[in-house]
Amino acid sequence: MKISEYLSYDALDLARLVREGEVTAGDLAQCAAALVEQWNPSINAVLELFDDVDDIIAAVPAQAPFSGVPFLIKDLVLQAQGRRSEMGSRLAAGLVAQGDSDLMMRFRQAGLATLGRTATPEMGYNIATETLQAGICRNPWDTTRSPGGSSGGSAAAVAAGIVPVAHANDGGGSIRIPAACCGLVGLKPTRGRVPIGPGAAEGLNGFGIELAVTRTVRDAAALLDAVQGAGVGDPYVIAAPASSYLSTLQQAPRNLKIAYSVEAWSGAAVDPEISAALRSVAMMCESMGHSVEEACPPLDTEAFADANTDLWSASIAHWVVDICAATGRPADHSTLEQATLAIHEHGLSLSAVDLLHADDVFNAVNRDFGGFFGDYDILLTPTTAQLPWPIGQHASDGGNYTARSWTDHVFSPAPFTAVYNCTGQPAMSLPLARSQSGLPIGIQFAAAYGCEDLLLSLAAVFEQAMPWPKVAPQPN
Repeated sequence: MKISEYLSYDALDLARLVREGEVTAGDLAQCAAALVEQWNPSINAVLELFDDVDDIIAAVPAQAPFSGVPFLIKDLVLQAQGRRSEMGSRLAAGLVAQGDSDLMMRFRQAGLATLGRTATPEMGYNIATETLQAGICRNPWDTTRSPGGSSGGSAAAVAAGIVPVAHANDGGGSIRIPAACCGLVGLKPTRGRVPIGPGAAEGLNGFGIELAVTRTVRDAAALLDAVQGAGVGDPYVIAAPASSYLSTLQQAPRNLKIAYSVEAWSGAAVDPEISAALRSVAMMCESMGHSVEEACPPLDTEAFADANTDLWSASIAHWVVDICAATGRPADHSTLEQATLAIHEHGLSLSAVDLLHADDVFNAVNRDFGGFFGDYDILLTPTTAQLPWPIGQHASDGGNYTARSWTDHVFSPAPFTAVYNCTGQPAMSLPLARSQSGLPIGIQFAAAYGCEDLLLSLAAVFEQAMPWPKVAPQPN
């Protein structure tokens, strides 16, 4: 298969070609490896390609929905037996997963051929993917810009065409932000839709959600079909969809009541090109027959930022303590970046009462947003307030951050995403615009709890009405 042909297909079409015998999974893996060789020197998205490709391909189920499709896993949270799991940190260097997590098993059952790992910022708490451990990951649309984070390596790899879909996860926007920066589809499912166990009951006290970044809406829908449903003993079990997510793409949504807001709750300035793009999408919704008005729920941003800081700090301190015990390494400047170390130290200082106070804040947010989405079907916002930011703007080492000042710094360009990790609602970034300089602009669609079907059916309409480039221009 020629590289140009490989780039022209999404994951479902590649799997169809494998099932029909027109290409082999080995052919696809060779294309992916060639694109890593072509792209990775400039974007540094892929940490490693596994050296047992033949064995990986031999284990792929022949009739699975994604049979033989090249796939990459983010180096954070997900566990793949026998593969390194280093969390973007020198502290965890060399750690190897002892077994598959539930989601990894489902990725295998779906037929995905996992060829390697992608870059992530240290412990995932950054919207740039730059680490002392692995270096700087860059955006294939403009290598002076960040691909976002924390799923920046996966997003850069998919935008470059290396793979059509890659694992990603989201604790504050880490699927949606890199999807916006790299011109991709990024769906954060409802809390409880995709399993995270068995090694943990929940990620970030329920804020952390797993899935992927894709180039097409139908790949996102089909992948969610393949992996959705609680694992054994999961703390959240929600109703299965009435029909497959892929089938919902064939049904235009009913007339919806859609709210939109250009203003960030934090007061952060929104780039004028992004504001204009959002208003254009709102107008498109109206032209489709939906009821559209400017509105948004309230959010106490100071209280939310304090609570979010405490939640992340406690979780990262938990990880760090366990990794130190596993490796015998100290938690200091020799193993952790400056911002991560400050977050870890803040986490150690927190009491159980502090975390319960954070839960009180989250409860208030959930009640306000639950009421709002009783009145509206969809809330449209920008995904990010800024165009993809320059490399180095969010370096987490060499500064003098506190846990709270790092949280403010991290979320300043992306003030619209983290609230949905709190509420557990599904939210999706679609690449519906481009800046004058050609950079992707993402628009975020959020729906009520459990309503991924609504997001996906609406996204399919927009994919037809406002189509986007599927891959970045290939390097010479």
